[in-house]
Amino acid sequence: MIRFNIPGVGNYAIEHLVMDVNGTLAVDGRLIEGVAEKVTSLRSELTIHLLTADTYGGQSLIDQQLGLTAVRIRAGGEASQKAEYVRGLGSEKVAAIGQGANDAEMLTAAQLGICVMSTEGVARESLLAADLVAPHILSALELFENPRRVVASLRR
Repeated sequence: MIRFNIPGVGNYAIEHLVMDVNGTLAVDGRLIEGVAEKVTSLRSELTIHLLTADTYGGQSLIDQQLGLTAVRIRAGGEASQKAEYVRGLGSEKVAAIGQGANDAEMLTAAQLGICVMSTEGVARESLLAADLVAPHILSALELFENPRRVVASLRR
């Protein structure tokens, strides 16, 4: 668990990190360099969840590289499926990371929603739904290694 006490906002106790895969952790179906190491280091403090439609058909390899098994999202209604997954974990205990249009509801549902810039671009919906925007997935993951960065950005 990672705790944040954000002045003017409140206390966060994050237990789960839910992440989109393609466009967020991977580009063109291949894991971004450095992601496996960051995710592995966070597993001692957070339960990591991957959500994917497996657009490129390479999720099995990504699962092996991360030592996790992604939840497959069915075609149609992807945004609501992702948000429902977050709510099922208990939204107040969840941080979520994504960048695509179908990630916006998930980012809104989570206690802490982080939108990452991506080679694929960033959907306007996700940009506006996020609490924070990070320039890269590695920067987003580093926020959990250095929680004061979150506090500094979100305090009011």
